[in-house]
Amino acid sequence: MLYPSYDFAPPLPVQRMLPMLQISPRAYVFVIITCGAQTGISSWYAKHVFKQKGIPVAYCHKIRMPDCAGIAYKRNPNKQTWKFQKYASRMERIIADVKARKTAYHFSGWALLGWASIYTKWGQKTITVFHPKVNADRCGGCDTCARICPVENITMQERDGKKPFADTGADCTACLSCVHFCPHQAMELGGKHLDKSWQYHHPDIKLKDMILR
Repeated sequence: MLYPSYDFAPPLPVQRMLPMLQISPRAYVFVIITCGAQTGISSWYAKHVFKQKGIPVAYCHKIRMPDCAGIAYKRNPNKQTWKFQKYASRMERIIADVKARKTAYHFSGWALLGWASIYTKWGQKTITVFHPKVNADRCGGCDTCARICPVENITMQERDGKKPFADTGADCTACLSCVHFCPHQAMELGGKHLDKSWQYHHPDIKLKDMILR
């Protein structure tokens, strides 16, 4: 399986999905994590959940990508596209390893932050600081963010005499799609305005590919 690391841990939908998976204990199970820098407990979490179900995880590894959340730490993801070339050989090696059904564990650092983001109230509260919030004055009411949000956490609110504006709820998974695709740069992260030059998405992915409804 392949999934990203958000805030040094698996995204909430992945955390909810893993315990529900029905997998044979005899199956070859591999976990590949994409991340901007460190995966925290993202691979450990899957290994831990599956161990409780009697399912061994044979292989774990990670691939670094441009860090979409790096904008919160003053790192522009558009300046990190060098990672595609640098880690291309690792991807080829991972593919070969999985095809050969090899056993290997490549864990990442910063596990304590990942553990805190899931298991402590302090961590959960801190992580929400970096969940996108809408600057209603900049919002153009186009509903792009609401249409691409994978968990339907964004709704359009009416206001007298003005265009509707987007509003975020409490179920954000921190995928940041709304931040990077907003045409008005109305989504703020950590209370900071995001300039257009800092918005990033993979060059092969277009807005039409993101529209869910």
